[in-house]
Amino acid sequence: MSGQEPRTFRSMFISDVHLGSKAAKADFLIDFLRYHDADIIYLVGDIVDGWRLRRSWHWPQSHNDVVQKLLRKARKGASITYIAGNHDEFARQFQGVHFGGIVVADRAIHETADGRRLLVIHGDQFDTVVHNQRWLAYLGDHAYDAAMQVNRVITRLRQLLGLPYWSFSSWAKVKVKKAVNFIGSFQTVLSEEARRSHVDGVICGHIHHAAIESYGDVQYINTGDWVESCTAVVEHFDGRMEILTWAHVLPEAFDEPFIPLLIEDRVVQAA
Repeated sequence: MSGQEPRTFRSMFISDVHLGSKAAKADFLIDFLRYHDADIIYLVGDIVDGWRLRRSWHWPQSHNDVVQKLLRKARKGASITYIAGNHDEFARQFQGVHFGGIVVADRAIHETADGRRLLVIHGDQFDTVVHNQRWLAYLGDHAYDAAMQVNRVITRLRQLLGLPYWSFSSWAKVKVKKAVNFIGSFQTVLSEEARRSHVDGVICGHIHHAAIESYGDVQYINTGDWVESCTAVVEHFDGRMEILTWAHVLPEAFDEPFIPLLIEDRVVQAA
């Protein structure tokens, strides 16, 4: 995509980057931000992974570059709101504070170009495991790390075979019954919260499963993540919402020496 002008949208929603973890696809996100811009940007939680940083410090230059890229967009006039999540819950104590043009919030109401009001929230507030059985949430976090290790092995094998990035963990989510049931329950609960908040829909993250679904009169939108599926949600200037998937194979995304591959530029796909 060298030489192409960035695509500009009315708004952009990104979540679950998990900077500070080895699983973060920071290079993919930097590349995505290079070719996509928006007047309004929401960072919908778990941008920084405080849980993993407390266990061991991991902050390569690419993670710094993501932060600098976002700050640069703020300096150029983008309105950026940082919605805190459970992995970056430390940010919740700074609600209303501006950092380099980025304002921190626990939740926000976004009004679309076609007049709809959407609740923007990370979603961990409605995850009973996170709040009622915190030890189980931490145990699950360690299990997730193991799944990411499997993901990395598969990714390297696909790289050697000349295949584009593909997430084993994302695929497993739609195949394992318990995961499917959890996703369905989460979507239902968040949709109910939108109704209680008297808005037209909800935009969230947390479960790393991008979706745009209708639950009766309420629209449920999940931005996905940047450790598995590399997805973001954008709003076009007519108010239409769309999931974008960015699946480039980049040399910086791998720990081992890069073997050059001819990969077709892609991906923009509607939900």
